[in-house]
Amino acid sequence: MTLGISTLTLSHFRSHRAVRMEFDGRPVAIHGPNGAGKTNILEAVSLLSPGRGLRRAGAEELARRPEALGWKIRAEVLGLDAPHEVETGAEGAAARTVRIDGKPAPQLALARLLRVLWLVPAMDRLWIEAAEGRRRFLDRLTLSFAPDHAEAVLAYEKAMRDRNRLLKDQVSDPHWYTALESQMAESGAMITANRQAALSRLAEAQEGAETAFPRADLSLTGPEGEAMPELPDDLATALSRGRRRDMAAGRTLTGPHRADLAAVFAAKGVAADQCSTGEQKALLISLILANARALAADLGAAPILLLDEVAAHLDQSRRAALYDEICALGAQAMMTGTEPGLFDSLGQRAQTLCVADVGGVSTVVME
Repeated sequence: MTLGISTLTLSHFRSHRAVRMEFDGRPVAIHGPNGAGKTNILEAVSLLSPGRGLRRAGAEELARRPEALGWKIRAEVLGLDAPHEVETGAEGAAARTVRIDGKPAPQLALARLLRVLWLVPAMDRLWIEAAEGRRRFLDRLTLSFAPDHAEAVLAYEKAMRDRNRLLKDQVSDPHWYTALESQMAESGAMITANRQAALSRLAEAQEGAETAFPRADLSLTGPEGEAMPELPDDLATALSRGRRRDMAAGRTLTGPHRADLAAVFAAKGVAADQCSTGEQKALLISLILANARALAADLGAAPILLLDEVAAHLDQSRRAALYDEICALGAQAMMTGTEPGLFDSLGQRAQTLCVADVGGVSTVVME
């Protein structure tokens, strides 16, 4: 079985006015100058999965300027169960919509068709910035293994917003909190269990793997390293006991929304945030590859990989090793770089796209 995209059509999406691309399942090397529209192609593919894509942009930000008429992405995909036609877009200021095989569908349905993983330059500071980015990174990985994870996250966040509203209004009657905290406990425990299961799969995928990239030992912690409540009853008790403290803060201070992802460079025993910039990047690449290997083992097919400017930070031998691993996986990886020479070691194993800016419009040429 193969997961991938056979055709991708963009209409008034970012810098692309109208373009249609055809792919044959091989990795895709996309080159061109900065600002030409390379990353926009990767972003379009990322929107074939649930969520706001690799830039986390709102639907209104994606329309080509100055027209701002709305935007559309259409793709023919080889999904987990069968080929499908997927369309997503927005008209004017309207919300983003999704259609699968011509029928309206929720965004979460996309997770059951494809698996899409990405690594972009904005993630290079993942280990040294706030915990929110690491939670988002972990939840993307978790969603790739458990499509229902997004539903648990949405249920938890909805109940937490309602609880936070009570806290800000200084409501002290416990009856108002009990039902909400019960909902948070059930969905929160599922979130933590899904995350822990994803970390276990990543650890297994790294064990004994033949890879040029360093192993990362991962763990899930609460704020300041405290243990996370894992059972529904434990989380419900923690929420109940924390009401007075939470009311003073005006928000919920306990739960999976406060979790953090810790990483250690296993061979050196050094925390990721203490590693060099190059080592931190290598750890990220290692985790994306481990995620892809685990999914390939589970599903019988590797996920689509989106690697933005990944080659620019690797020496020639590391680039060649990365490409070899991608080809060994059989993954349809879409990679960007400013120079075609960055992809020389791929040779005929990849398709090549040249992207250029012509009068403010991105043009794409298959080479």
